[in-house]
Amino acid sequence: MEDLIEVSFGEEYPTVSARDLYVGLEIKTDFRHWFPRMCSYGFTEGIDYKRLWQKRPTKGGLQTVSEYRISIDMAKHICMMQRDEKGMLYRQYFLELEKAWQSPEKVMARALQLANQQVKELTGQVQAQNQQIARLKPKAIYLDMILHSPSLVLITQIAKDYGLSAIRLNKLLHEWGVQYKVRDQWILYAQYQGRGYTCSTAIEVRREGHLEVKYQTEWTQRGRVFLYQLLKSKGYLPVVEQQIGLMDTAGALLLPAVYDSGEGKEVQDTHAGGSE
Repeated sequence: MEDLIEVSFGEEYPTVSARDLYVGLEIKTDFRHWFPRMCSYGFTEGIDYKRLWQKRPTKGGLQTVSEYRISIDMAKHICMMQRDEKGMLYRQYFLELEKAWQSPEKVMARALQLANQQVKELTGQVQAQNQQIARLKPKAIYLDMILHSPSLVLITQIAKDYGLSAIRLNKLLHEWGVQYKVRDQWILYAQYQGRGYTCSTAIEVRREGHLEVKYQTEWTQRGRVFLYQLLKSKGYLPVVEQQIGLMDTAGALLLPAVYDSGEGKEVQDTHAGGSE
């Protein structure tokens, strides 16, 4: 089958240039008037043809003009309306092209091409999801450790998770307006009390042969989640996240229970230190 006109197979269906068909059919009328007249025979833009804007050399220089890609079905109808040998020749060409396009071999080839494209898209989605999982895994690991440790924890144990000393972490929390010290015990400021973050535990200490009762502050599961968010907002990460190099400081992974109680804003509301 001789190629009479360039055919594009980049769309869902084959298309040809309306201007190329106009030239091939040797139409005498100006293209600007001829093509709108062809469209008036019941053809719809976006279905039978698409408008494109291209720069073309004209007598007045390089100008942007309208170009059109038309379906093979529209091209056949236009050829039939010409009622001359050129029209019959091009119409027969489009009929053979359409027949080849619908052959089992071509249909199978298009199906395989579509399947390959879908596989590529799905592969990209899976890779993106795997990357997201890899970023969130350290957070999930550390928060899972917290959620599976309902027992009370000393600040020394929490500090160790961050590669800090208890003295350093207590000092930071004091500077951020979270706690202050009373008789060797760290107490939360009023805005953090009553939220279930800490418990005051009495312990017996033997001094100079006498037993004394001393109170120490221990952090609850809920309090540890709060500290995770606060430290995260200040750029301090658990060691498990540091090891993987995860430095996403955009925000901590908040638990639903924390959001429900409106505590997600607390890390932004801390005041400077001081005493109460």
